[in-house]
Amino acid sequence: MVLNIGGTSMRLLMRPLEDNQVSVFAITLFVALLCACIVIGHLLEKNRWINESITALAIGLITGTILLFTTEGRSSHVLVFNEEFFFIYLLPPIIFNAGFQVKKKQFFRNFMTITLFGVAGTLISFGVISFGSAQLFKHLNVGLLELSDYLALGAIFSATDSVCTLQVLNQDETPILYSLVFGEGVVNDATSVVIFNALQKVDLSHITSDVALRFTVSLSYLFLTSTLLGVAVGLLSAYIIKKLYFGRHSTDREVALMILMAYLSYMIAELFSLSGIMTVFFCGIVMSHYTWHNVTDNSKVTTKHAFATLSFISEIFIFLYVGMDALDIEKWKVVGKSPGTSVGVSAILLILVMVGRAAFVFPLSLISNLTQKLASNKIGLKHQVTIWWSGLMRGAVSMALAYNQFTRSGHTQLMGNAIMITSTISVVLFSTMVFGLITKPLISFMLPLQNHSTGPSESELSSTKPFMVPLLPNGQDEQIEMNGCEVTRVGSLRMLLMTPSHTVHYYWRKFDDAYMRPVFGGRGFVPHVPGSLTESLLQ
Repeated sequence: MVLNIGGTSMRLLMRPLEDNQVSVFAITLFVALLCACIVIGHLLEKNRWINESITALAIGLITGTILLFTTEGRSSHVLVFNEEFFFIYLLPPIIFNAGFQVKKKQFFRNFMTITLFGVAGTLISFGVISFGSAQLFKHLNVGLLELSDYLALGAIFSATDSVCTLQVLNQDETPILYSLVFGEGVVNDATSVVIFNALQKVDLSHITSDVALRFTVSLSYLFLTSTLLGVAVGLLSAYIIKKLYFGRHSTDREVALMILMAYLSYMIAELFSLSGIMTVFFCGIVMSHYTWHNVTDNSKVTTKHAFATLSFISEIFIFLYVGMDALDIEKWKVVGKSPGTSVGVSAILLILVMVGRAAFVFPLSLISNLTQKLASNKIGLKHQVTIWWSGLMRGAVSMALAYNQFTRSGHTQLMGNAIMITSTISVVLFSTMVFGLITKPLISFMLPLQNHSTGPSESELSSTKPFMVPLLPNGQDEQIEMNGCEVTRVGSLRMLLMTPSHTVHYYWRKFDDAYMRPVFGGRGFVPHVPGSLTESLLQ
């Protein structure tokens, strides 16, 4: 009796130890794989055909294959995917860094077009994918799927991943295109998640005009309140750091406060069922405009690289796990009875993604061009094709939403749910690997590089002319030599007529300089330290 009790106690004591060893092994394996991804990505840096996403996916597939053989076909991964872990720990640093590093002038200059693509475009894509899958899946044996599942598919596959395209585009050569692709990608992810969460709260059994109206109002409310919350937390961090000036005593406190308040904005949004993505994105924009200028030079360097590093590691971790989870034998065993169905569903979803993307990029580009007065601000056909292509890749957000809808703790035994999960994995792998590899030659063909001369270009001279050339009192133009090139120095009267003075940006700068920066700090409203680092990186 005593021996049996003792043996049982020993077994109970050993279980936590075994679980702890598994966790240590899993963490060790993933840290080693992350290091391998960074090293291999560095070696392939010159080959712009392959980026970190493709590298991480490939290493994940190889590692999953090795684990599959070593466990004799039982499992291909050592960690179970948890969508809550993704949304709480991995996604916030990625989105915040996107807002913190964004070129604010270009982003807000194209804000209406970005919002048009990111919100209206995502809703159009959502409708095309939801309606198309509901109609086409009827001809396939996909199991029992309800209306909520088809609508969830629309939200899942409306979430884009434009990492491959952004790594190929040059922000200096095509600033408008880069701003549109980048901004639309962030707003698109936020819209997809907001739509997905809103669907969970709507009674889809009786769809009426009142339900549709409440759904629209709910989306508008989430966008507005989430944005205002991010702005409020960003301004609060700027005010606290400006007033208390932590850098006098500890740089670590400044850095810690910025990181924690950025994460706090995301968690507050999640606590009140708002869009954490929108909140943390605009919190990053506000922090880069005000808070970043209130800290010491050491804190500026530290925060800039800390946020970028956290985002980089999170992205690699996500794609690494997706590659390993693609070989999860349990899901494939469920769909193994009808492999043709899984292939058909994947093909249909991929086609719907392409059609849904085209359904809004080209019409909305036409609408955007009609509102632009300057030809340089209009979106050409080649740029439209590039924007369309940039949104065909699917990534981590689609995976997380699919797991949220069709699995519990990363597993499912239902035929329809298993097909949806394996099809999502197939679409993510195919779009990232195949479309990602084609991105470089496609953009090189659509947007060939211009031959740049050694001197400054005409656009550069025109953009810097009002700042580099003083006004002439006599109102006459004059030819001067600058960097080996002849530049026309414009007379004061003609310059005032040529330079627009009453724009949205002009009024915002006046309001910002008069009211916002004196209270919340920013460039020009903090003590200047001789020899301080340049602050042009975030402007």
